[in-house]
Amino acid sequence: MKIHITPKMFQELIKKSYNLDLVYLLKMIDEQYDVQPLYEDSMKIAALYQSLIRKGLITKDEEKLTTVGKSLLEYVRNSEDNKIVKRKPITTDFEEWWKNYPTTDTWSLDRHKFKGTRALRRGKEECRRKFKAIIEEGDYTAQQLTKALKYEVDVKVQRSIKERKNIMSFMQGSITYLNQRTFEAFIELMDQEKDNPPESASGPTDI
Repeated sequence: MKIHITPKMFQELIKKSYNLDLVYLLKMIDEQYDVQPLYEDSMKIAALYQSLIRKGLITKDEEKLTTVGKSLLEYVRNSEDNKIVKRKPITTDFEEWWKNYPTTDTWSLDRHKFKGTRALRRGKEECRRKFKAIIEEGDYTAQQLTKALKYEVDVKVQRSIKERKNIMSFMQGSITYLNQRTFEAFIELMDQEKDNPPESASGPTDI
């Protein structure tokens, strides 16, 4: 396990508040080395490990590299890079997702009208933080999350019209939706139906 750091790279790492101990521990995790015995036996390594989490380089629960952690290692591996590129979701990604989240479970489409009882889009800043954390894990893109949300809403709208009852009343509140990672099931459904997509309800939907 070798790391080649040039003086210029060292300067850039220090500028970004990354020390070599941190980089080396991150590389060990990336290579699936079991670091748990190390940080359980050493307070200093335990502090380094917590720094990885605090700086958003690894996920808190699964010990996986985030997109930021991967970017850091890419920089270390490629001596031609001049600066560390932190791949973070841009603000407009979240705003697009937020805009598409239903405000309430009351909605209408053409002559179909359904009355709900709950606000669904709540806690914008909490949702923004959770959305950012999910994207930085690197398993899903912002575009996938937005498409999955649109897909779920479309499915619920179609079922409501077909069954003549408000299926949107089963839609989760926005922060619960993100915390429980409900989008994952719909991303899987979209992948399965890629070659045979369901028909969308036509016309604008007021939700």
